[in-house]
Amino acid sequence: MRRVVTPELLDSDAGTPSEIAGSLADLRLVNRWFGGAATTQAMVESVARQANRTSLSVLEVAAGSGDVPQTVRARLRRQGIALQVNLLDRSRVHLDDSAYSVVGDALSLPFRDASFDLISCGLFAHHLSPEQLLQFVNESLRVCRLAVLVNDLIRHPLHLALVYAGLPLYRSRLTRHDAPASVRAAYTPSEMRSLLVRAPVSRVEIGRHYLFRMGVIVWK
Repeated sequence: MRRVVTPELLDSDAGTPSEIAGSLADLRLVNRWFGGAATTQAMVESVARQANRTSLSVLEVAAGSGDVPQTVRARLRRQGIALQVNLLDRSRVHLDDSAYSVVGDALSLPFRDASFDLISCGLFAHHLSPEQLLQFVNESLRVCRLAVLVNDLIRHPLHLALVYAGLPLYRSRLTRHDAPASVRAAYTPSEMRSLLVRAPVSRVEIGRHYLFRMGVIVWK
């Protein structure tokens, strides 16, 4: 299945305020029930275990409402791991004010070197061209102290079929357009690994998770 990039409507907020809010709510549903939060949780747990840490700071990039890191923080608290959540998004409209949040460019992060333990993103990598993705990883490596976490979809024909079957679940027309477009634009694990060998990293771990999710830990 060839990678095909189609502009997504939420990227440009091409809808009414209620449609945008509905699309963000759809994303929260997807992340809660279809592997989004679980994938990020597994990666943070892995970093905490390997780095022998019980507290970590994370900057969630392209955070939207920040539901994934907030959910992961609540789950990890029960395991004795404290996660300090910080959010960055290109739009103030998307952000939730319940955590420290900043409007900024993911490709030029407005932070000093080594400002956070982790830089994380969810459902963002497929929006980027290979060169932009490499730029994002390099910029994230500058700002993080330990690792960059990439949580994204895996492009696969069966995944695309499942997305079409699930379109009635979504409340927003933006999501009904963007969901299939996201799968078509997603990278495969082999494509991701081939790209990341060009970044100045110590090692890369790529795991497959529930319902065609990919979890990538890029160690600094």
